[in-house]
Amino acid sequence: MSVSTAPPRSRPGSRFRPGSRFPGSRSRSNSRPGTRLSWRIRLRRDKSLLLMTIPALLLLVLFNYLPMAGIIVAFEHYDIYQGLIHSDFVGLDEFRQLVANPDFWHAFENTLVISFVQLILYFPIPIALALMVNTVLSPRIRGFIQAVVYLPHFFSYVLVITIFQEFLGGAGVLNVFLNKHGISSWNVMTDPHTFKYLVTAQAVWKEAGWGLIVFLAALAAIDQSLYEAAAVDGAGRWRRMRHITMPGLRGIVVLMLVLRLGNALSVGFEQMLIQRQAVGAGAADVLDTYSYIYGIGGGFGSATTMGADYSYGAAAGLFKAVLSLILILGANRLAHAFGEDGLYRK
Repeated sequence: MSVSTAPPRSRPGSRFRPGSRFPGSRSRSNSRPGTRLSWRIRLRRDKSLLLMTIPALLLLVLFNYLPMAGIIVAFEHYDIYQGLIHSDFVGLDEFRQLVANPDFWHAFENTLVISFVQLILYFPIPIALALMVNTVLSPRIRGFIQAVVYLPHFFSYVLVITIFQEFLGGAGVLNVFLNKHGISSWNVMTDPHTFKYLVTAQAVWKEAGWGLIVFLAALAAIDQSLYEAAAVDGAGRWRRMRHITMPGLRGIVVLMLVLRLGNALSVGFEQMLIQRQAVGAGAADVLDTYSYIYGIGGGFGSATTMGADYSYGAAAGLFKAVLSLILILGANRLAHAFGEDGLYRK
């Protein structure tokens, strides 16, 4: 189908003349391709959009950037009565105590192990779910599946752990079944050896629906004419998935992987804290809980009990933040090396 590029003709009786502008149309002199607009013109053009972003920017600065001034606590012997300005500056002393504490390295090891297990077992599940749900032709059934899978995302971890307790706890459905058939019981909720798999299962059940929505949106953006052309050429389901679906998902998969690696050291603060007493500090202590327990809680429930040490907890938190920044920059650079955009286009 050809598109005519000829200028519009004037009809008999029409007030429009060739070469003149349509009534009410704006001049295009400032929007020619290759013409760089001055900042005054762009500001006047986009002032409505800029005004709408001001509340979000204020919230971002108030709750994300201003609290960063508290980083100085990690370099002081902070006293709540003397404040940030008058507390003694001790440089890197808190970090030296941190790296000399074996409990810190044990929490660091737990964090890496749980993060690795979650990366292997959790990350592919939303992709597989999206591919399966995308094959459902009925929009009503597809919407029902999405709603059911997405519902646990709105549950708190208190409710999620309670539901798992009802199924896998000492008096749960699993042990009732085992006892009924003469098999010794197994309390999964208090077993420190399987704790990393337990928290991964809880995270999958709670958050897989959110990942499903993201990957379904990516699948919807793939041009359907590619599938039609491939079907006409005789390509089967697996070849269409290999040559059309998977390349179409590659960009969002890389983006989600970069974000996942950036949060690799955040493996669920409240999830660990709630179940810490059941499985013990040796299995449930991660960097987030370590920073909280030793910085604010005074090391409660651990072998090392001390008073609240805000500087020590801030040092542990800053250590984790710097490592997370390095991870996300490294993952983003790796994405660029494979030709993907990552977090931003290079």
